[in-house]
This record gives sequence, structure tokens and C-alpha cells, in this order.
Amino acid sequence: MDPTGAGPRMYFQRVPEGKVVKNRVHLDVRAGTGLVGEERVARLEAEGARLVALGATRLQLLRADEYNESCLLMQDIEGNEFCLD
Repeated sequence: MDPTGAGPRMYFQRVPEGKVVKNRVHLDVRAGTGLVGEERVARLEAEGARLVALGATRLQLLRADEYNESCLLMQDIEGNEFCLD
């Protein structure tokens, strides 16, 4: 985390799944911070559309459940997945 609070934050999360392909990094990009429900989904979809115009691929909208808010699964031009959340 940027100690001044001005720059982006990177969070590395352990997952229970074992390695099945070469090592990759999965980024979660904050696009809907502080938003919930349909307002959040609209923000994620708008940012997803902007990224699609730049070459990304929209894969799947993961709707909120009892544990997590909605996020949008995307893929960069090299096939690396990332989430807009």
C-alpha cells in the first residue's frame, strides 16, 4: 500500500487451489469501490466496456452473493484473467 494513500493498493491473496498451469498473477482492479447492487454492476459494466474497446474480453459477471459483492471477470489480450470489482 502506498504510505501516502495516493497510489494504488496491491493485495496478494492465497487460494486453496493447487497450481495447474504456469504461474500467473490474477489482478482485481477496483472499479466499483463503495457501490452495491445495480449501481455497482452498472459501474463494472461501464468500465468493462471501456476495456473491451481497448482489446480486453468480457468473460462473466459474477453477481453478489451472501459473502461477496458483484465483480466482472475479464481477460487481457494475452489471455490473463482479471476481475473488475
